[in-house]
Amino acid sequence: MADEPTPLDALRSVWGAAGGDPGDLDHVTIEGTDPVYPSPFRVGTLAAASVAGAALAAARVWHERTGRWQRATVSMRHAAAAFRSERYLRVEGAMAEDLWDPFSGYYRTADDRWVQLHTNFPHHRERALRTLGLDAAKTTDRADAERAMLAWNSQAFEDALAEAGGCGYLARTPEEWRAHPQARALASLTPIDIEVIGKAPSRAFAADASMPLSGVRVLDMSRVVAGPVAGRTLAAYGADVIRMGAAHRADVIRMGAAHLPEMALLVIDTGFGKRFVHLDLRTSSDRARFEALVASVDVVVQAYRPGALDALGYGPDDLARLRPGVVVVSLSAWSHEGPWAGRRGFDSLVQTASGIVMEGTAWARSERPMPLPAQALDHATGYLAAMGAMLALAQQAEQGGSRRVRVALARTRTWLDGLGRVDGAGVADPKASDVVDLTQEMASDFGRLRFITPPGSLDETPPRWTRPPGRPGAEPRWSLTT
Repeated sequence: MADEPTPLDALRSVWGAAGGDPGDLDHVTIEGTDPVYPSPFRVGTLAAASVAGAALAAARVWHERTGRWQRATVSMRHAAAAFRSERYLRVEGAMAEDLWDPFSGYYRTADDRWVQLHTNFPHHRERALRTLGLDAAKTTDRADAERAMLAWNSQAFEDALAEAGGCGYLARTPEEWRAHPQARALASLTPIDIEVIGKAPSRAFAADASMPLSGVRVLDMSRVVAGPVAGRTLAAYGADVIRMGAAHRADVIRMGAAHLPEMALLVIDTGFGKRFVHLDLRTSSDRARFEALVASVDVVVQAYRPGALDALGYGPDDLARLRPGVVVVSLSAWSHEGPWAGRRGFDSLVQTASGIVMEGTAWARSERPMPLPAQALDHATGYLAAMGAMLALAQQAEQGGSRRVRVALARTRTWLDGLGRVDGAGVADPKASDVVDLTQEMASDFGRLRFITPPGSLDETPPRWTRPPGRPGAEPRWSLTT
């Protein structure tokens, strides 16, 4: 039926938007159908299509450098499990730390609406509590925040928190979201776009390669989920990936005093295949080290808000001048268009503000807000970013030029919405014990890890991680000689 697209239909739409050759789709097979989770949304289709996009792009690069195609095969079940990789990660047999701060979550307001706060980073918690009129240093009981929120109108609080630089949104209905100026700004955008941003000679791939991205250098300047998933995926296909954070060594795996703190669970879960360096671009010495890395980089993945790196002198055009031929992948919450382009956001907040949560709540007949059964916008956007990076590399090898790839959580949300609905009632929610066959173990500095293996497969060079997640402090240089 026209309103029930297959995963291949979903892939076809994003592949074309990224400038991919429609004929390439002959080299991909996607197995499985929705529903895979208890949800009205086609999360399995989203997962399979986005993972297949990355696998097919890797096959496209392989063809570019060897002249041979590989078949990309994706299991929807495996892709959907990878969309919850952080939930299934085990460290020494135990679950890793909880992602959520006690003050994160949904709150009732004076006008009997729901507002979601995202306070998983200390500065976001402080801004949220301050907006509520509370002293962040003294407030330890969530009940105090709940009482304070009952004095606020939901829209007024959303506006006030945005003005304070915090993270929180009103839970809108789908109808309210469709009427919102940001939704209208997104309506004309595809889930992904690739554009040439500067002239540069083409750089052919070396023909001798053990993996599609052998010899490709990727600088992953992102944190949390979407951007790091992109870097992790590129590593699985053979790229030399440096994960660059700004936190100090002692702060990187706890919510410490660093100006860009991290979350230990996500540092581990998205750290496979990467080395972790720390550079603070506010200092001249680290700027010099950063520019030395950029001098021979192939792909930069960055997930700062639109304009943030430009203010430091390292926007896409700046990077293209420093490294002609570079591919710059930019991930954002709300995209580069619309009144919310500069606003902060995370997957759960985009779900809340854009009607997904309230639609799920009505479907489940729940008394409390019901988000998706996975951070699906994050993971899908990460795989789209990886797909875009690899397609842009192939385009660069053929045509030259520097390129920018743009994806956003809210654009992915529009893609998901367009996939239609499915009856997920009665579908069991998979536990870790249900997906053991999709996991492997690996020793690491954090202990022995059990993790979901890279989803998707290629006939000759299946994706794999040869390096475990590492603690910060690696030397800021590429594994291969320059």
